Parts: sequence; C-alpha cells; structure tokens
Amino acid sequence: MSRTLNTIFIAIILIFGAYLFGVSTFSPVEPVGRLNFVKMANPDMYPGHPSSEVLADYAKKRGSSTVMVVHYGGDSTYRRYMEGDVLIIQMAFVNPDSYRTDIDWSEVVSSFIFGVPEDKYRYRADGNEFDNLDDAMDYVMGIARSNGQEGPIPMYFHGTVREGNPIINPGCGFPLFVELSWKYYGRIATYYFIARALIHPFLNNPYANYELTHYQDLNKLYNQGDLDYTIS
Repeated sequence: MSRTLNTIFIAIILIFGAYLFGVSTFSPVEPVGRLNFVKMANPDMYPGHPSSEVLADYAKKRGSSTVMVVHYGGDSTYRRYMEGDVLIIQMAFVNPDSYRTDIDWSEVVSSFIFGVPEDKYRYRADGNEFDNLDDAMDYVMGIARSNGQEGPIPMYFHGTVREGNPIINPGCGFPLFVELSWKYYGRIATYYFIARALIHPFLNNPYANYELTHYQDLNKLYNQGDLDYTIS
C-alpha cells in the first residue's frame, strides 16, 4: 500500500513538473520570488544599489539578459534601467481607489481563492499607463525582446514594507506577482509559486537577515526620509 502511494505521489510530482516546464516554455515570465523585506536605502531600484545587484546576479545565473520586478504603484514612473549588462524592467499595478501600505486581508483571501479581477487595476511601466494587463505585458515583452531576451523573463515582486512585520506582510508588488502567475500558469501552479517566492529571499538574498533584524529601525528611517540619498 505504501509503495503504491509513493508511486502515485512521485507520478503527481513528475506530472506537475512537466506541466510547469511546458507552460514556462510559452509564458513571458518565470515567477521567481520576493526581492526584499524592507528598504535599506531609497531609491533601491537604481544602478549600484545592493537590491539591484541581487536582481542582476540572478539574471546572469539564469542566462537571462533581462529581469523584471513588479510593484504596488505609487508616485514613481517605474522606468527600466541597466544594472551592468542586465536590463531591469519595472512594472506596477495602480489601484485607482487608493494607495495603502497595510494589509487588506479581505483582498488577500479573495485573490488567493479567486485570483485578481482583470479589470481592477491599471498598470504602469516607463511612465506609461495601461488600462489592462495584456497591453502592459505587450509593452514589457517588446522592450525585453529588443534587449535580446530569449525565453521567459525572471520575475520578482519588490516585497518591501513601510510598516508592520515584513514576515506577515508580503509587501510591495505581491498582488501583481500573483496576478501574472495566475494568468500564465493557472491556480495550482500559482500556489506553488507563492510558497517558493516567500522562501526565496531567505536562500538567495544576502541582505535578508540584516533587513529582518533591523526592519523596525529601517522603516522608521525610511518613513522619516533619512534613507534617501542624492543621485547625481
């Protein structure tokens, strides 16, 4: 009996793995993980910042010329830029009703069960506003292809929080990460990507421990504007 169950379990894993591999071949993005817990300096999506270098290093390891990070839209234009020879594309979803930094648990539960409604948000990249996700992704993929991108773009969500515990709050860009994963990979795969994404920084971000052990001080400094630095 146990041997039969083991065989079934292994078969399910193999089928799921084959499904992910097959779908990823035709998907524009590869969901990777959460980038940060809090900001160490602001702006952090800028050449030479440690967080930016983490993105570029991962892209190089995957043989990708481009990497993408998604955000919860604020005042930024979310422009693309180069980190060394890697193009970092930014895209944000913009909630026309409000901008909030706390957790809307009803939205979290609804998104987890039903996905993100396609008509709920607008999207922004390079200062351009898009009414729907398809148009936004067409724009992003055009930029990536012009940079020589082959295959899916590794995709992170920013993950930073401004208040509260960053372990409880998944942070900036998480809903868009879920929406894109759901759109291109489906419900079950999205649950897998969420679990993997939340574990990712513990294994791949060399600054994760520092961020978590100093998040209260860093958030206080950030909210006071003391983490801002001048860009020449």
